[in-house]
Amino acid sequence: MTTFRFFAYLDRLRWIKRWGLKRNVIEENVMEHSWQVATIAHALAIIRFEILHQPSSEFSPDEVATTALYHDCSEIITGDLPSPIKYHSSTITDAYKRIEDEAEHEILSLLPAPMQSSYRKFLLHKAIHPEVASLVKAADLISAYLKCQAELHAGNKEFSSAACDIENTIRNLQMMEVDYFMTNFVQSYQLTLDELLSQHEPHNGPS
Repeated sequence: MTTFRFFAYLDRLRWIKRWGLKRNVIEENVMEHSWQVATIAHALAIIRFEILHQPSSEFSPDEVATTALYHDCSEIITGDLPSPIKYHSSTITDAYKRIEDEAEHEILSLLPAPMQSSYRKFLLHKAIHPEVASLVKAADLISAYLKCQAELHAGNKEFSSAACDIENTIRNLQMMEVDYFMTNFVQSYQLTLDELLSQHEPHNGPS
């Protein structure tokens, strides 16, 4: 009996550590990063459609969230290559993109043939709708910024430069949904549980 290894491969994302070149106070793996990016990307799409009133008939928030969940799947094969290395030169960047493309096709091939067409637009970067890709990329940057802020909040200055660089990159996106998320949601990420709960007034029933 033939068994397919696609989901077993995905399960190994939990063992791939991010930010390998830096000292980390709070370790982060690709699986938990992907979940965070998916929630943020989903929110960005809803902000675009429901708050900024820029709906699209070509994709939905659900498609954006699903794409974000799978956005780093190729790292099952390639591992997490830190950005300073990935973008050190055009030669390295081009080589990595070729490796990434090959890894994405390899992951897709682990599914039964009848399922592959449904997963193609989530797993292959070249098949992703450009606007979906831009929302996922923005969410990826916000996730990286939140990681930097968490490390700085924990007293780890190793992430100071990265935090500034990523914040500038986010500002330069000039995406209104990103600006909305950064203004309305990001600050609360550093609250403690007690601080989060203190914002809720106790419910004493109807007056």
